[in-house]
Amino acid sequence: MSGATAAASATDAAPIVALVDVDLLAAEGARAGEPPQSLAPVQRARAFAEPLLMGQILDTGEDAQVHADGVAGILAAIGAAPSMQAAAYLVYAGDFLAKPEEVVAKAFGESYASLVTHTRRLVQIQRAAREAKVDAERRGEQTERVRKMLLAFSRDLRVVLLRLASRLQTLRYFALSKTACPGSLAQESQQVFAPLANRLGIWQIKWEIEDLSFRFLQPEAYRNLAKALDETRVAREQSIESARAELQASLAAQGIAAQVQGRPKHLYSIQKKMQGKSLALSQVFDLRALRVIVPDLADCYAALSWLHEAYTPVTGEFDDYIARPKPNGYQSLHTVVRGADGRAMEVQIRTQAMHDHAEHGVAAHWAYKEAGTRGYAGVSAAGEFEDQVAQARKAVLRQLLAWERDFTQGQQAAEPTPADGSAEAVFDERIYVFTPQSTIVELTAGATPIDFAYAVHTDLGHRCRGAKVDGQMVPLSTALQSGQTVEITAAKDGGPSLDWLHADSGYLRSPRSRAKVRAWFNAQAQAQTIARGREAVEKFLQREGKTAIKLEDLAGRLGFKGADALFEVVGKDEYSLRNIELLLRPTVQEPLSDEALAQRMSRGASKAPRGGVLVVGVDSLLTNLARCCRPAPPDQIGGYVTRGKGVAIHRVDCINFRQMAQRAGERVIEVAWGGEDVAGKEGKGAALYPVDVIVESSDRQGLLRDVLEVLAKEKMNVTAVNTQSVKSSNKQTHGETAWMNFTVEVADSGRLAQVLRSVAQVPGVRAARRK
Repeated sequence: MSGATAAASATDAAPIVALVDVDLLAAEGARAGEPPQSLAPVQRARAFAEPLLMGQILDTGEDAQVHADGVAGILAAIGAAPSMQAAAYLVYAGDFLAKPEEVVAKAFGESYASLVTHTRRLVQIQRAAREAKVDAERRGEQTERVRKMLLAFSRDLRVVLLRLASRLQTLRYFALSKTACPGSLAQESQQVFAPLANRLGIWQIKWEIEDLSFRFLQPEAYRNLAKALDETRVAREQSIESARAELQASLAAQGIAAQVQGRPKHLYSIQKKMQGKSLALSQVFDLRALRVIVPDLADCYAALSWLHEAYTPVTGEFDDYIARPKPNGYQSLHTVVRGADGRAMEVQIRTQAMHDHAEHGVAAHWAYKEAGTRGYAGVSAAGEFEDQVAQARKAVLRQLLAWERDFTQGQQAAEPTPADGSAEAVFDERIYVFTPQSTIVELTAGATPIDFAYAVHTDLGHRCRGAKVDGQMVPLSTALQSGQTVEITAAKDGGPSLDWLHADSGYLRSPRSRAKVRAWFNAQAQAQTIARGREAVEKFLQREGKTAIKLEDLAGRLGFKGADALFEVVGKDEYSLRNIELLLRPTVQEPLSDEALAQRMSRGASKAPRGGVLVVGVDSLLTNLARCCRPAPPDQIGGYVTRGKGVAIHRVDCINFRQMAQRAGERVIEVAWGGEDVAGKEGKGAALYPVDVIVESSDRQGLLRDVLEVLAKEKMNVTAVNTQSVKSSNKQTHGETAWMNFTVEVADSGRLAQVLRSVAQVPGVRAARRK
């Protein structure tokens, strides 16, 4: 009962009329001169309901008996079975019975009792949703959930059909009585009930609800449009019927077996098209529209050719959606012609297969007609749920409109069974429950109160400790059902329980809820790791006497986004404190003084030390490695005799060495690597040589950390680091360029090439080379 629930006064009468049950039926049947069970279903139900509804006024102001008669009449008009019409009376009579389910079940059977229970419950939910205080930003989301809830509330879709008929009757009452219709009721009719009728393919109810809602929501626009049409709906229907008959006869004369359908555009449809396409009324050509359905594709173009010969086509108003189907698969020929009276008329030509696809397939009416704010340009598919509804619609209509059972003496109505399980499968996937503030929450089937809490807010889910369902305390593992109101009892602080994640516990059914619980425990573990890492870093800084250093600055210098990022990798033992030590006190090899050099030269040696350099033909001569090129085995090297500092060893490709050789060639002497270093072997006792490495990269957070991690994995000892960021002058590179100089110790420079290849694989690194 869309706004069609009994007024408060009706509740007071309930205890009296609760005594009326089968005896009332017997009395009514006797008055009619027939046994009660021999009456037709509609007469039996009306006789049962009439004493209960007589004189009762609904909260809309309409007489309850008149409303029930109107609903039954609407159901009859769309072809519903008599047993369905009978159900309309029982639903409204149930509002005036103390125990409606028991009474209806005894008199008419369990099927009708279930229908009465579900419909009355749905009315209560619908009213709560309409009266809920929802922010304007979320009203569209709330409306869509109400639409889906009406479909998913009950497996028995007779409930939905009764609600549609009831809402249409309520709107008719406001129109006929010229009573002001509440805005919320008219808006709900337009945004929920009309699209619902559309999705179920009940076009007759759909267009009438749309027109009446338009009349109440935009009275001035409705009056202006109705006046501008210059004809009544009846006159337009007569005009189109005349044009339809003429066109069908003419096509038959041409040998084209066509079925021509025609109906005038309804006011709301015209208004939507004018707004959606920004057209004036004179530009809306399909005020009179005809559909021509032919057997095959060739007949489509044959009918079009004859149509353009017999009538005057309107320039620019032809679309071939057969050759170029719409993105949603819609196919048809659209043209606009002017008849003998000079008035425009839109004609659509398609095959039966195209028509079936347009009516029931991907190009269903809710994707084309309910484009909403997207207008008529770029209508997209309505989502997986809508596709499922489209696939199930034929079975649903078969269930709704073919529900009829024999009501012979001693028989009771059986539950309707769909031809297949498709409709039931669609609506079993979701449930819709309410918060205490009547906000609709959509959940997966079988969801628990904890799932509900997480759907409302993550923090509420973490603190959930108990739940009430329809005012009754229930276990947290209880499976919720559509239409229930759920209230969560939450602690002031705290978190979820690990037991919730156990599959056998049944506390969580939603994968999203499980992910949120796991995320909470992961965050707790991360916090503990960060605390452990912070403690290690702070202790290290205390030992080094560097407690004045800001931790955020330290993390930034090491390439981390923040201090917590540094603490996390240290807490996981993925980052050595040695890197912090190198940053705070880099190891720099100081050159020997002249006195030390003289002592070493005078001391001499019988042979070169392990890992040293031999001067060919000279024994016990002091040598030192040049810092400009930092040679290491097995580099080709040359010696240069300095003044008072022995022989400086350079790589032969060193620029400084070449320049000195040109100026004073007599000081150049031949040298070679001594001991095992000639072969470049590495081992526990092998000598290590400092080598400079230059890395060029795009500057980013964490770059230094990533490079140091590669060097650590390659077991390279880093003795010094120097970084600098400069703005790139190269047009091919953007942002800042980072230059990083590393001093590493190697026993064999040949292995350094392999390490540099690994460094070059670090994201952002452009080049890695030896200095």
